[in-house]
Amino acid sequence: MAVAERMYGSAEGAPDAVRWLLDEEFAFGDPYETAEEFLGELADAVAHQGTCGAATVEAVPFLMELVRDDGVAPGSRLILLGDLLRLAASGPTTAVSLADRFTALGDAPQESAAEHLTRRAIGSDLPGLLSRWDAGPDAVRFALTALAALCDARDQRVLSGLAVLPAPPGSSRADVVSLMAALLGDDREGLASALDRLSSWLPPVAEKGASPNVDRRTLGLAVLPDLVLEDLAHASDQAGPKPL
Repeated sequence: MAVAERMYGSAEGAPDAVRWLLDEEFAFGDPYETAEEFLGELADAVAHQGTCGAATVEAVPFLMELVRDDGVAPGSRLILLGDLLRLAASGPTTAVSLADRFTALGDAPQESAAEHLTRRAIGSDLPGLLSRWDAGPDAVRFALTALAALCDARDQRVLSGLAVLPAPPGSSRADVVSLMAALLGDDREGLASALDRLSSWLPPVAEKGASPNVDRRTLGLAVLPDLVLEDLAHASDQAGPKPL
């Protein structure tokens, strides 16, 4: 793969999770029938069963460079952004799911070291993606806005672009945009309002927020990736199938 060769030059310099991309089998005969198959294998290698580890942190720059690469098709870019959203939200997701347990043990929910370092690695590389804000379609900007919210990156391009993202009043997209705006603006009242609206029509959000031990901001961060990816999938279905 051109991106891996450009970044690492040889297999010896690549992170463990992507080293196999540079072996002879991959370089001289792509074993994958579709881009989705390859990206699925990559996602599992980077975060096995969705769990962040040392290999995840090391692989983040590669994932970010893939998103930036002009040779990556728009559909594949969105898949990669979805993977990054889930990785950035891994800490909040764990905190919400274990909130009652933490409270019972008298502990404060906190990210694991790998979750924290993964989110920080994504955030430190995020300006490179946001610098191309105007070049991307609305779907990519929508995903990037969510990623900025997860990494607490209050970039002016994101804050300005949030107001013009297509989100018809009363639509599910409008509720998700409101959630992102509240997270980016540290707006507690707006956050509570957005989560209440989302809970009224999305049982999973209501269920996750039912415990009094769940922090509202953490809940917003935890549910954001699924909301964004569901919205993008729905928009893609309405537009019809597109090649990757």
